[in-house]
Amino acid sequence: MRSEFLPFSPPSLTEAEVAEVVDTLRSAWITTGPKVRRFEQEMAAYLGAPGALALSSCTAALHLALVLEGIGPGDEVITSTLTFTSTAAVVEHVGARPVLVDVEPDTLCLDPALVEAAVTPRTRAVIAVHYGGHPADLDPLRATCRRHGLVLVEDAAHALPTRYRGQLVGSTDNPVCFSFYATKNLTTAEGGLLTGPPAYIERAQVAGLHGMDKDAWKRNAQGGSWRYDVVMPGFKYNLTDIQAALGLVQLKRLDAMQARRREVAATYTAQLAPLEAFDLPVERPGCESAWHLYPLRLRAGLDRDRFIEEMRARNIGTSVHFIPVHTFTYYREKYGYRAGDFPVALAESERLVTIPLNPTLTDADVADVVEAVTGIARAAGGGR
Repeated sequence: MRSEFLPFSPPSLTEAEVAEVVDTLRSAWITTGPKVRRFEQEMAAYLGAPGALALSSCTAALHLALVLEGIGPGDEVITSTLTFTSTAAVVEHVGARPVLVDVEPDTLCLDPALVEAAVTPRTRAVIAVHYGGHPADLDPLRATCRRHGLVLVEDAAHALPTRYRGQLVGSTDNPVCFSFYATKNLTTAEGGLLTGPPAYIERAQVAGLHGMDKDAWKRNAQGGSWRYDVVMPGFKYNLTDIQAALGLVQLKRLDAMQARRREVAATYTAQLAPLEAFDLPVERPGCESAWHLYPLRLRAGLDRDRFIEEMRARNIGTSVHFIPVHTFTYYREKYGYRAGDFPVALAESERLVTIPLNPTLTDADVADVVEAVTGIARAAGGGR
C-alpha cells in the first residue's frame, strides 16, 4: 500500500510557470493586460478558433454566451442532466428555463434524439456538454439547431483538446466555453475562455467587463484616454495577467501533458478491461477524447461508497462526476423533476467513480491505482 496519499487531480506546474508569474508580478501590470491578450491570441491559434476571450471561469463564458444571444424569461435552453450544476445555473441566471434531457449510455454525452424531441416553440438554444473529454455527437445536434433556428453552445470544460471528426472543439463559429480550473487539462488556477467570431468576441468583451467600451489596459496604457462609455449593464468576468501567465506556459506544455494523459488512459484500459467489475470509458471512432476524466462504472456486486472508502484506505483519491442536475432540491422543487425521469443518467451516475488521471502521475502511481482497483474488485468477486 502507498505510504503517501495520491490526490485525485493535482495541477501540473513547473518552474517555468513560477518564473512567468514572477515576471508578471515584477511588471507594471498584474490584472487584465498584455499577457491576457497574448494568451487569447495563442489559444485562438492553437484551437483554430476565429476569436477568443479569456474570462474568470467557464461559468462566466456560458453565461455570456446566453446573454449575447438575448436569451431570457420565457425562453428554454436544452442541456444534459449529467453535468456540473453551473451548466443549468447559467440558464436560470438569464431567467430562462433549463430543459434537461438524458444522455447516451456509452459516452454519457447529450442524446441528440432526445434533444430533437425536447424542442418546443420556446426553445432558443442547446448546451452540449462534452463529458469527461469525449465530444458530444455534434453533427446531429447541429442539424437540430439549424432545423429549428437554435444556437448551439458547447460546454467544453472537459474538452481541451478534444477532436470531433478531426476538428478541434472550439474551432467553429458557434460559442464554445472552456474551463481552466485547477483540475483541468490546462490551468490558470481559475479561469475560462469563450470562442467565436471576432465581432461576437468584441461584444463579449464589452459585456464581460462592466459593459464598458474600453478595457483598463486601453484606458491606462501609454497613449490611452481616461474617457469611456457604458453601453450595457455588464459583468465582472475578466481574467488577470497573473492567471494568463500560468496559461501561457501551460499552453506550451499542453501537447506533452496530453500525451501523458493518453498513456495513462491506455494503461488503465489495458489493465482493467479484463476485470468483470467495471464498464470503462469509451472513445468512439472519429473522436479523440481529451481524457480529462477516467470514469469507472461499477457493476453489480461493488458498492460505490465502499469502493471509495477502500481506495482512500489505500491512499488513493477518487471523485464522482456527476450528481444529475434533476436530482437536486432546487430543480426538483421548481420543475417537478423526479429521480427516474432520466433513467440512463440516473443509473449511470449511481455507479460512477472517477480514478486519478493527470500528467503528474508516475508509472509507479499508475501501477498503484491499478493494483488498488484490481484488489478491490477481486475481493468483491469481480476479478478476472
